[in-house]
Amino acid sequence: MSYLRFDKTLMGNIEESLSREILRTNRSGAYHCSTIVDCNTRKYHGLLVVPIPHLDDENHVLLSSLDESVIQHGASFNLGLHKYDGDNYSPKGHKYIREFDCEGVPTTIYRVGGVLLRKEKLFVHHEDRILIRYTLVEAHSQTRLQLRPFLAFRSVREYTHENTQANQTYETVSNGIKTCMYDGYPHLFMQLSKANTFHFHPDWYKGLEYTKEQERGYHFNEDLYVPGYFEVQLHKGESIIFSGGTSEIDTKDLGEIFQREAESRTPRSGFKQCLINAAHQFLNKQGEERYILAGYPWFKCRGRDLFISLPGLTLSIDEQEKFHTVMETATKAIYALLHNETSPLRIYETTDPDVLLWAVWCIQQYAKMQSMEEAQERYGKLVQEILMYYIENKHIEAKLHLNGLLHINGKDKALTWMNAMVYGKPVTPRSGYVVEINALWYNALRFGAELLAEETNFCDHLRTVAEKCKQTFKSLFLNEHGYLLDYVDGDNIDWSVRPNMIFAVAFDHSPLEKKEQKNILDIITRELLTPKGIRSLSPKSLGYNPNYVGTQQARDYAYHQGTAWPWLLGFYFEAYLKLHKMSGTSFVERYLIGIEDEMNEHCIGTIAELYDGNPPFKGRGAVSFAMNVAEILRTLYLLNSYDNP
Repeated sequence: MSYLRFDKTLMGNIEESLSREILRTNRSGAYHCSTIVDCNTRKYHGLLVVPIPHLDDENHVLLSSLDESVIQHGASFNLGLHKYDGDNYSPKGHKYIREFDCEGVPTTIYRVGGVLLRKEKLFVHHEDRILIRYTLVEAHSQTRLQLRPFLAFRSVREYTHENTQANQTYETVSNGIKTCMYDGYPHLFMQLSKANTFHFHPDWYKGLEYTKEQERGYHFNEDLYVPGYFEVQLHKGESIIFSGGTSEIDTKDLGEIFQREAESRTPRSGFKQCLINAAHQFLNKQGEERYILAGYPWFKCRGRDLFISLPGLTLSIDEQEKFHTVMETATKAIYALLHNETSPLRIYETTDPDVLLWAVWCIQQYAKMQSMEEAQERYGKLVQEILMYYIENKHIEAKLHLNGLLHINGKDKALTWMNAMVYGKPVTPRSGYVVEINALWYNALRFGAELLAEETNFCDHLRTVAEKCKQTFKSLFLNEHGYLLDYVDGDNIDWSVRPNMIFAVAFDHSPLEKKEQKNILDIITRELLTPKGIRSLSPKSLGYNPNYVGTQQARDYAYHQGTAWPWLLGFYFEAYLKLHKMSGTSFVERYLIGIEDEMNEHCIGTIAELYDGNPPFKGRGAVSFAMNVAEILRTLYLLNSYDNP
């Protein structure tokens, strides 16, 4: 039985099927995302969503959807599904679905009377092209297939509506047409592998609604342009392929391309295989540069996310070369920052005070998972320059004080991963001495002294600063209740129980004694641990707000005030295994069951951005989040290292 298979009972239940999404990417920024019944519920959904760099830094929906109709004996059966005003779903094609299987190529089986039609979708790697293969498995009489494209030609941040500026002209190309609705956009080439007839019948389908946008407090309806439809004859056992792309293709090659791309896919035959497949989707090749996207469908490449994600997305699944290529791009961005140079690289938020420390942590994982010698050879100079950058107080957002700790001013600007802003002010104004930044700093100093052992004088200085940091860290953050304060800014002390203290336990170099580490882990286990992640705030703390729902403002107020984050589990599990060794593996394995359950929920085969902090711990935010996938993969790597020491 397939690991990711949904039967007709679930597919026919709108409430169940519309809550499950599917994501496919080309590893160069373009993607296909929708629900498993192909009914778009977000403005970000589409069959072909691509970046158009000369327009802006956003993705753009070109081909929103493609409605199929089976024609037999003059009767038309439309397999599409759209939502309109008043909970009106039309044309309700989901009732013909018999099963959906996503273990290999996403496959939908439709039965219409005596017709059994198989639809398989895949995204071509490093090309803006979606391929859909239709196979007529069974038919007792002549069968025709109509394909009706719904076009948007708009940014994922906007909507399109009926207008007179839209260009409705088209040109014929090999077995299809090309069209472009607005200046500045590329042409959309829609072609089939078999000769067909295109019927030009321009029309606007008005008032399509997107329920996820409605839930999130945004505008939620638009009009889509349909230029007409393709019609083709199908024989029993025959397959045809539809191609939607930004360039013309030789249609006689479509069968070979589809087969080659299908064979290169990682089968989603189990938990780890799903995560590996999801990991590959975050890779983003732009020319000669390699990035890690923070998540789909709206995130870009962010510095902190990149460095936290990179070891799990590459090294933990034995893909070292991908680590190297991404780090090559990241290193250029780091040096531009260190030397105060403008960089054309698209890595955002690199000036936050902890980002470069996460880069050191990332290199530390490379040293552990590969070798210290190779890490020193490849990245030793980089680590040295990063540490000097902080020591010489050149960082614009972090200042090294004489007590060995880093100090930040986060009162008016969100500078940590808890970065929600409302009315231009941080929801969580973490300022002064921040616990995870200084845990990162201490770990970086100690690791730097190990990595750069030949630089005797510099390493001695690192150890001296580290010792100051350790002494001050304990006296400042460790309180009489056995956990760590979240931040201390003069007389402003945050006593909230938050997960940021876990890093002081999980990192290889901790300023705390083992007993102190265990007390912290116990408190996190009691107050913050959930089946889907670590809560961002304890239910016992003031301001607990666990449900990430409502308007943008309401969600921002809840973003780090009790919601659960799966990526923090990676550090929690690392800390647990560090303290409990082999005896802790069964506990970690049991807890991963809650994450594996997510492979069949929300966006299937991957992990959502965050979860409500209270039962039923519903997935929220971005449908696929790099740090979450990465840290669960790294957890599996850690577990394996205990099984195979």
